[in-house]
Amino acid sequence: MSTLSFDRCCAEVTAQTDLLRSHVKGAGMRAPVPSCPGWNLGQLLRHVGGTHRWAEEVVRTRAAGPVSDDLVGDAALARRTDEDGAFLDTWLAEGAERLARTLREAGPGARVWTPSEERSAAFWARRMTHETAVHRADAALAAGADYRLDEEVALDALDEWMTFASYAEAARTPPGGPALLGPGRTLHFHATGPAPGTTAGEWLVDLTGDTARWSHAHANAAVAVRGTLTDLVLFVYRRPTPSGTGGVEILGDEPLLDLWLERSGFWLN
Repeated sequence: MSTLSFDRCCAEVTAQTDLLRSHVKGAGMRAPVPSCPGWNLGQLLRHVGGTHRWAEEVVRTRAAGPVSDDLVGDAALARRTDEDGAFLDTWLAEGAERLARTLREAGPGARVWTPSEERSAAFWARRMTHETAVHRADAALAAGADYRLDEEVALDALDEWMTFASYAEAARTPPGGPALLGPGRTLHFHATGPAPGTTAGEWLVDLTGDTARWSHAHANAAVAVRGTLTDLVLFVYRRPTPSGTGGVEILGDEPLLDLWLERSGFWLN
């Protein structure tokens, strides 16, 4: 369950989009996006706006199954190599507003298809908040703009990631691949920002049982990762951290951390 309210997530869809638009104002749409190899800035913006429209269709139609992702697929983006920045700015704003409006009209409990165990519009409000926030980091990097995440948004982004990483699919061993679960396999993430004396900014991932589990807890672990909230979000999404922040500090079993990150990656990022 999201620590952000449904209304807050709906508002963040447009707020994160507006921040993204401000990062790229005046930037060339052909600028490469280092964190999304093969994409230029125009293609990134097409992906974000297309994803908003795709999710809006899922919620508006109360889809019972997957909806075609033609708007966000690689084939569609490959044709978008020379975009007009002014047009995309308006197009992004319209798509985000439309998605937020459709989500509010549906309400958090509206039953719709999702790629997760949660079949509700609330899933899409949360997912699109963090989808947009992470791609805002990509845009900021490409345009040379500063990037920071609001503390509450970053905390929820990490909660969401930990939840996806605990699905059975993430822990399943692929043919010929190494096992993720096993004795002594634990990870601890510690954010340096939240108020001391609480565990809101700490995540313990337990891989010692028959499935992956996570909780907000302080404990010794096989590998520990420490950094600001923004840096931790970017780290799990395999994005570069902003210059000057120092990045994250890793202590312990780095191969275990790398394997967990590989298995826990979310499909829509």
